[in-house]
Amino acid sequence: MKHYETVDLRTAPHRIPEAAVWFSQKWGIPEQAYLDSMEDSLEPGAVVPRWYVVCDQEKIIAGLGVIENDFHERKDLTPNVCAVYVDQEYRNRGIAGQMLNHLCADMKAGGIETLYLLTDHDSFYERYGWEFYCMVQGDGEELSRMYIHK
Repeated sequence: MKHYETVDLRTAPHRIPEAAVWFSQKWGIPEQAYLDSMEDSLEPGAVVPRWYVVCDQEKIIAGLGVIENDFHERKDLTPNVCAVYVDQEYRNRGIAGQMLNHLCADMKAGGIETLYLLTDHDSFYERYGWEFYCMVQGDGEELSRMYIHK
């Protein structure tokens, strides 16, 4: 199985414009919102926000981020892993797990031991050490599952 490297955009800021477009296309959130958050991640000493991409050659094929709040009512459950996405043709290759493990290790190194993740998936994240925490009301959405990782 081919290994794909998870890249922290802080170490590859030249990829930020391309990554912002990629995330915007996947999630339907304005490109500028991603650009602003990704640029905030470049601030010296910033642990959150943080953005990562995985590439096949030069093409972005997967990505995820860490932000304070992933658009839900529980402002006390922070920071949140967000925008986890792997392009369809690259799924079932362990890329999501690789990204999540990389992100969790980075956050721990930055002093953040507990992470949260809002999702509609009901068993996917358990494979990677996440535990169901509670149901949370998303902004303008139905109740969604909140996971925790320590």
